[in-house]
Amino acid sequence: MTAAVPSAITYHAQRRMLSVTFDSTTFEIPAELLRVFSPSAEVRGHGAGERTLQMGKKYVKVTRIDPIGNYAVRLVFDDGHDTGIYAWEYLLDLGQHQQNYWDEYDAEMKAANASRLPTIAVGQWTPGE
Repeated sequence: MTAAVPSAITYHAQRRMLSVTFDSTTFEIPAELLRVFSPSAEVRGHGAGERTLQMGKKYVKVTRIDPIGNYAVRLVFDDGHDTGIYAWEYLLDLGQHQQNYWDEYDAEMKAANASRLPTIAVGQWTPGE
């Protein structure tokens, strides 16, 4: 592949997938993965080992994609997160190494006894709805 500059970026809302095409290779990156590995300081922290585990993001959606210059996009998620700037190289890395990121996330979730499922407040859900 040449320099990491996508030729197409498309969000598929029903599947919650971001398609990013570099040269002739298209990567489908789930919104959940994009959210839990957001490049924002809120998620990554400000140094090594400061990443905050993101829980309950299984059904998160991208609501907006904002271009940032000619090097990145800012993704806005329906949980209010909007501070991640996804450089082309980072999107390429997420696409190419998706399984490694999923494995890392799964191990962190298990170690924290946490869930990908969102928390539902008591009294906010009734069976059959």
